[in-house]
Amino acid sequence: MTEPIIISGKEFAKGLRARLTDAVEQLKSAHGLTPGLAVVLVGNDPASEVYVRSKGKATLKTGMHSVEHKLPAETSQQKLIGLVDDLNNDPAIHGILVQMPLPDHIDSTAVISAIDPDKDVDGLHPISAGRLAQGLPGLVPCTPQGCLMLIKDVLPDISGKRALVIGRSILVGKPVAQLLLNENATVTIAHSRTRDIEALCREADILVAAVGRPKYVKGDWVKKGAIVIDVGINRQPGEGGKDKLMGDVDFEAASAQAYAITPVPGGVGPMTIACLLRNTVIAACRQHELALPDI
Repeated sequence: MTEPIIISGKEFAKGLRARLTDAVEQLKSAHGLTPGLAVVLVGNDPASEVYVRSKGKATLKTGMHSVEHKLPAETSQQKLIGLVDDLNNDPAIHGILVQMPLPDHIDSTAVISAIDPDKDVDGLHPISAGRLAQGLPGLVPCTPQGCLMLIKDVLPDISGKRALVIGRSILVGKPVAQLLLNENATVTIAHSRTRDIEALCREADILVAAVGRPKYVKGDWVKKGAIVIDVGINRQPGEGGKDKLMGDVDFEAASAQAYAITPVPGGVGPMTIACLLRNTVIAACRQHELALPDI
């Protein structure tokens, strides 16, 4: 039996960050331009604090300008939107990310909509979504972009391939489906109301699972020779009281069928921050009307 290709997002992200570091150095030397990323955190959600620290370190390591705004949980929506507006008008900031989730009293849609679409490095603004839907240049959500990069690393031409995306969130499901469609794949989106989802899985040449349910996709659902991208990160109690991370796909069983598959952890996860940095560089270049580097 042929062993599947284990798609290492960790290694791909490492290479992408190296290319970004080179691109940033070129922007500095040729144009005096240092791409800048501002991350805003409201409250003290432990997971969000870890993400924000990781993003800040990765930004600096790539040679970019990094700014963090940490606001108390009781911050008003008006004050938060005021900060976003200040960042919109700051020429040293090319990318703005407001860390989710926000406290319950703040309307996240209103905050996202307040971000300048040209600085929307999370790719969640309605204008960003519209640009993606119409195939226009714009900033694409980071995790979906990472999924597409990993798919094309093992299969550069996915034109005509049958793709199934399980999950329809605005964070992953819908944008990754749109990205696959823009690459001329034949795309189906499955969700909680979908009937006979197993049969749809067995027809998919490319299967992207983003449902947030551990081992939801069984091994015998996977078509022989399929590419399987597991976006899920589910924490389950492990030995010694330490949580164990697992994906939405039964990795061991699916590996017996797949041509290529992402592990959890080490698959899609590392691509998110790398693609965030990539979006910041792209945003800086577009705002200064410079040619995009090969990243």
